[in-house]
Amino acid sequence: MDPIAATHALAWLAVASLLLLSAIFGRRSKRQVNLPPGPKPWPIIGNLNLIGPLPHRSIHQLAQRYGPIMHLRFGSFPVTVASSLEMSKAFLKTHDVALADRPKPASGKYTNYNFKNITWSDYGPYWRQIRKICLMELFSAKRMSSYEHIRKEEMLALMNNLYTSCTRDKQQPIVIKDRISTLSLNVISRMVVGKKYMVDTEDAIISPDDFKRMLDELFILSGVYNIGDSIPWLDFLDLQGYVKRMKKLGVKLDNFLEHVMNEHTERRQRLKEKFVASDMMDVLLEFADNPDLEVKLGRDNIKAFTQDLLAGGTESPSVLGEWVLTEILRKPEIFKSATEELDRVVGKERWVEENDIQNLPYVRAIVRELMRLHPVAPMLVPRLAREDIKVAGYDILKGTRILVNTATIQKDPKLWDNPNDFCPERFIGKSIDVKGCDYELLPFGAGRRICPGYPLGLVLVESSLANLLHGFDWKLPPNTKPQDLDMEEVFGLSTPKKIPLEVVIEPRLPAHLYNI
Repeated sequence: MDPIAATHALAWLAVASLLLLSAIFGRRSKRQVNLPPGPKPWPIIGNLNLIGPLPHRSIHQLAQRYGPIMHLRFGSFPVTVASSLEMSKAFLKTHDVALADRPKPASGKYTNYNFKNITWSDYGPYWRQIRKICLMELFSAKRMSSYEHIRKEEMLALMNNLYTSCTRDKQQPIVIKDRISTLSLNVISRMVVGKKYMVDTEDAIISPDDFKRMLDELFILSGVYNIGDSIPWLDFLDLQGYVKRMKKLGVKLDNFLEHVMNEHTERRQRLKEKFVASDMMDVLLEFADNPDLEVKLGRDNIKAFTQDLLAGGTESPSVLGEWVLTEILRKPEIFKSATEELDRVVGKERWVEENDIQNLPYVRAIVRELMRLHPVAPMLVPRLAREDIKVAGYDILKGTRILVNTATIQKDPKLWDNPNDFCPERFIGKSIDVKGCDYELLPFGAGRRICPGYPLGLVLVESSLANLLHGFDWKLPPNTKPQDLDMEEVFGLSTPKKIPLEVVIEPRLPAHLYNI
């Protein structure tokens, strides 16, 4: 027999023997467990054959059959899905600590400094420390207030940009998502690293187009389904090429963040005792020098944290802004009610300030209805069970991945009348909010793993929507009817519209207000 063929035959025989032995002894040692109901898994792939290009919709359909708590298998890993208010509350409140870990996807390893960011780091001393920094420092009311001038300046820049576009050619459609994306990128980059990278400058390390492409690639790769994350023994093959792209992106991100970090360090050293922290990276570098920290912050920690801050605050406003304008164009009466409120409360001689929002209940209702019907993340970032627990009489074993399908909960007809209709009036006079205490509405999550930056995300969405509605009349391009608007979405880190929204706008305020 050919020596190579003999070697292969022996290898296969060894593998078969190991599988047989593991099956025999595994069956003997496996204790009886009562798993939630769910479809029978296939060998190797589990239930991945049932998950389509829009996973939240596939899981919604499965939940209609198997119920509000469901057991699936994604490749080698067990998954438990919550699809009701009661189950989300059990997962995110009752058993919050037991389910506070995260899985380890390839994106967290290669584009987030080996899980050092707040999103993917495990529950423990390091995560608790960076969460505390977020809550007490970076997103405190005082610091958010200190950055209000940045948000105001960039909002006025957007209004000026839109005004210039529509007065130059009144019938030329604009892609609104691109404009709102530039607004959020400029706001976040100024707050986090002290300058904006969406404008060309002589000393820029990166062009606006490259900066935008780099972050777009990060959003894409953070949301893709990488087969190696579910079937680890296939990971080395990188069948879809995602890991190669992640590694390449990781190098680009690191080069950019190293440069930014060096700039900040040089400024601190140059100013010495005159130095005052002016952005979030400055604050993080000050914490890195603190000898009393339980877990010391190294360079990679700061870069991972900074990347989280940049990426986390830029996608939501543009995705939500595009969806809300789409819904308003389908129902012009909503625009009429919103502008009547804006004209009454704010008037036509100034822009909407952030402190006006509390006096605009209809605009706030639009935002809450938007986050209900079009959640940026229709499934919350997966959790991981740290220990065995029981929920509703079912066993959830340590190592199980936990999904909360908010898209299903937020369209549950038991909780919402006409759940597929965009109806802001359902929130008028109601105390339901988006801050993680009302489990029928969880755009930012809940419990310990709630998005720590939600105060910033909420103020950006509310103030940008209020000023867009206050500053312009919104119409569809000629020969486009409301019923022609495509409502399909794309699944990833967020769920943007599949076909970008094009609009025609006209100013509705005095011309001098658009000048900056």
